[in-house]
Amino acid sequence: MSRPTPIKPGPGQESVWDYPRPPRLEASTASIQVVLGGETIASTTRSWRVLETSHPPTYYLPREAFLDGSLREADGSSFCEWKGMASYFDVQGGGRVAPRAGWTYLSPTGGFADLAGAVAVLPAAMERCVVDGEVVTPQEGGFYGGWITSGVVGPFKGQPGSWGW
Repeated sequence: MSRPTPIKPGPGQESVWDYPRPPRLEASTASIQVVLGGETIASTTRSWRVLETSHPPTYYLPREAFLDGSLREADGSSFCEWKGMASYFDVQGGGRVAPRAGWTYLSPTGGFADLAGAVAVLPAAMERCVVDGEVVTPQEGGFYGGWITSGVVGPFKGQPGSWGW
């Protein structure tokens, strides 16, 4: 599929087609909550957004934003050409477990050094993720960890037919 036509952003919106490749890391002071099993397992106003062409932002939260016991180390790892080697967590809350739904970069590459130890979660595997009071729509595709809010417009990678974007 060829590159789609970007949606023109309205006032206060960003187009994911204006995000760079390689991605950019940006600090955020948005109010973030992550809920699983009816329990708020993470809450912070200090996070980071990874912004990459065609992807909604992926939010990384400080490890201390998560409740004790909500992250359990999981087997496996993966490699990101931009950030380095990732390790995984099973995310737990309210009696529910979301296997390998969280990840971290313990020793990220230079441009992403601020992410060291910060944790991202797959919003599709959570009950809900919230940014400044708005419930996030998960990025499609099962592999991606983007958080879609009314502040970003696409189209977004992950939807059917977008693998080659």
